Amino acid sequence: MEEDVETRKINSSFLRDHSYATEADIISTVEFNHTGELLATGDKGGRVVIFQREQESKNQPHRRGEYNVYSTFQSHEPEFDYLKSLEIEEKINKIRWLPQQNAAYFLLSTNDKTVKLWKVSERDKRPEGYNLKDEDGRLRDPSMITSLRVPVLRPMDLMVEATPRRVFANAHTYHINSISVNSDYETYMSADDLRINLWNFEITNQSFNIVDIKPANMEELTEVITAAEFHPHHCNTFVYSSSKGTIRLCDMRTSALCDRHAKFFEEPEDPSNRSFFSEIISSISDVKFSHSGRYIMTRDYLTVKVWDLNMENRPIETYQVHDYLRSKLCSLYENDCIFDKFECVWNGSDSVIMTGSYNNFFRMFDRNTKRDVTLEASRENSKPRAVLKPRKVCVGGKRRKDEISVDSLDFSKKILHTAWHPSENIIAVAATNNLYIFQDKVN
Repeated sequence: MEEDVETRKINSSFLRDHSYATEADIISTVEFNHTGELLATGDKGGRVVIFQREQESKNQPHRRGEYNVYSTFQSHEPEFDYLKSLEIEEKINKIRWLPQQNAAYFLLSTNDKTVKLWKVSERDKRPEGYNLKDEDGRLRDPSMITSLRVPVLRPMDLMVEATPRRVFANAHTYHINSISVNSDYETYMSADDLRINLWNFEITNQSFNIVDIKPANMEELTEVITAAEFHPHHCNTFVYSSSKGTIRLCDMRTSALCDRHAKFFEEPEDPSNRSFFSEIISSISDVKFSHSGRYIMTRDYLTVKVWDLNMENRPIETYQVHDYLRSKLCSLYENDCIFDKFECVWNGSDSVIMTGSYNNFFRMFDRNTKRDVTLEASRENSKPRAVLKPRKVCVGGKRRKDEISVDSLDFSKKILHTAWHPSENIIAVAATNNLYIFQDKVN
């Protein structure tokens, strides 16, 4: 997926003009389901919007790949914790799909404190001809019922309903940053700053604490959990990353509380690069297993790293996302951008990785050819079926015509959340309150 990455569809129903966007419209997570037919986004207003891929038609074969709004529902509401005098935001932190077992779809969504399991189903028929109630639903007088009717199902306009099936609450003292569905599809885990809990989908009032890094004295706290994910194939294995730039691989067969890791991944620091900001920029904001389960990918502030599960002392690949910001760390610290949490994703074959940057740029790295490309998600250059042009950032010296100076980058426009279709070269990019869907160029 190189320079021929193409804007296939910018979903106008979800594109809002940035100048009128409210804080609630800002997209906070993006996730394809296991087939790629559905794409879910969550926002700061607690809403989940699901897009469905159009079916291919003989008349318009190029329309395959367009996503249109399928369902919108309010997943979380703002709450208030009276015991701690804390407001709990409705913002959706993460969405995770469950594999489809029947006609309905299931997904997990979480805010800072509560995970919910949603069922999304279609209804295109309605029952008519009740005996004990009339068509409006009011109960009829039994003495007036003189004959029995056989209820029938009549066709109706398609309705997509989202219903909460489970609410998993009251298990986290700190903010939930990750949820991950296990490969056994019976359990999932939720991680906050200091603890990771294991849940059974059928049990809402009890979870098992599998990681607890909270010290007896909070003044001794040196690191927090930043992300966690289950292995894609082995239901006993998971990883979690920390604000110190380390990754721990844990095996639940060892003991009930995984306070001892099975593997510990950490790259020794280069003393020549040591600075005041070293600890902040080494914090890992995202960790993802490859689809094969052989590698893990981590994102810190400046780089994306790929680790082999069999080699703990250093990553096998390191990609510079925006090394030109190294000289700007002081101003990024002052405007709090240095604490931004960028995510990273694999393509379906684990050969290309993608992550976001500032100025609505996102980066792709081809692991085989070692080529990389910077692309921009913006309304100006993203008309349907237009080809995206690679962008370049120049640092000092002379600036070429098509380059952008590092001093003119817009740090308020940032791409934190991206998703890649599980089998095709279709990507979803969330730029503040706008969702862009791009795909490989097709003839």
